Amino acid sequence: MSDELGLFADDPGDDRRRRAPDPEGFRRRKRRRTVTALAGLFVLLLVGGGVLYGASQLLQIGSYEDYEGEGTGEVVVEVKPGDTVSAIGRTLAQQDVVASTKAFTKAAEQNRRINSIQPGYYLMRTRMSGQAAVTHILSDDAKVGRVEVRGGMRLEDQAAPDGGRTAGILRRLAEATCVGKNPTCTTPEEMFRVAETADLASLGVPEWAIADASKAEPKRRLEGLIMPGVYDVKPGESAENVLRDVVTRSAAVLEVAGLPQAAEGTGHSPYELLIIASLVQSEGITKDFPQISRVIHNRLTHPVMRLGLDSTINYPLDKPTLLTKPEDRARPGPYNTYLNYGLPPTPISSPSKEAIAAAERPAEGRWKYFVKCYPDGTSCFAETPQQHEAYIAEARARGAF
Repeated sequence: MSDELGLFADDPGDDRRRRAPDPEGFRRRKRRRTVTALAGLFVLLLVGGGVLYGASQLLQIGSYEDYEGEGTGEVVVEVKPGDTVSAIGRTLAQQDVVASTKAFTKAAEQNRRINSIQPGYYLMRTRMSGQAAVTHILSDDAKVGRVEVRGGMRLEDQAAPDGGRTAGILRRLAEATCVGKNPTCTTPEEMFRVAETADLASLGVPEWAIADASKAEPKRRLEGLIMPGVYDVKPGESAENVLRDVVTRSAAVLEVAGLPQAAEGTGHSPYELLIIASLVQSEGITKDFPQISRVIHNRLTHPVMRLGLDSTINYPLDKPTLLTKPEDRARPGPYNTYLNYGLPPTPISSPSKEAIAAAERPAEGRWKYFVKCYPDGTSCFAETPQQHEAYIAEARARGAF
């Protein structure tokens, strides 16, 4: 029996061998438990951090940085073509005009006029509240550097009928560089100097105009090559950069107006058409441009006729009216179309697109004379000297001049 019991009973020795401690296994199990615990803690931290971040974002919805008050100092900012309200806000924030883009855009939501803001340069203050920045950028005081060139304007200053002076294109461009309390300005004298001496090609003068413009009296080289329009001049910019921008943009406008291609088949060079356009611009009102152009073309092709235009007489004499005196008409000079045949050497003003179109495509007719015969500037056109004299008498009777 003892053998049987011994055969089937548990062996204490075997049990001790089976339960003997395993130090290495214990350490492995402990490491696994530690890693698992750490991983769980990391996940909890991630989840908790995400919850905290989400909560903080929810709490900050609608908040943004904003300054108080009207601001101090001066800074010029540029609104570029195509800028959205947000883009304008970013520009203002980058230059510390406002504390944040949102300070500006939120204030702008209350003012629909912000959507019509024009590209260009604006004189702002630093550290303005969003509301103050919106109000100021929409005010007349903020817009700076804008120059409007109208048809018939000239490079140089002109005498005004009241005895004063009317600023010419070059002076206006120079003055546009000068804004603020302590500006860095381009002087009119510097603008005149660059216009007279700078390389014409580097200024953007069209290739077809360079040869003729180079022959002109220096101060008249750019006459007629700055087209009517609105130009945004960067405050503090150099004279050469200002002129390069304006002349280059004008060259593009001239191309759209048809030059030089429209000169083909007319018997005139592109520069001559530009001169004719300036004469048309200076001699009448827009509705009469095609007929005035026809008179000029007819006279240029007549073998014994001179142009006889008062505007060319007064151009170098700096006189504000179209009327001329006998002694002025007898004064020799390259712009005296009473004494000289053909066109003057340069344009005498900035021609509009309408004047250029009239120079390229004059009205059909046999007129060789015209005179301003109504007080509103309307001209009367004649084919013979007798008709012309009759119109002059009528014009005097109406008080047209």
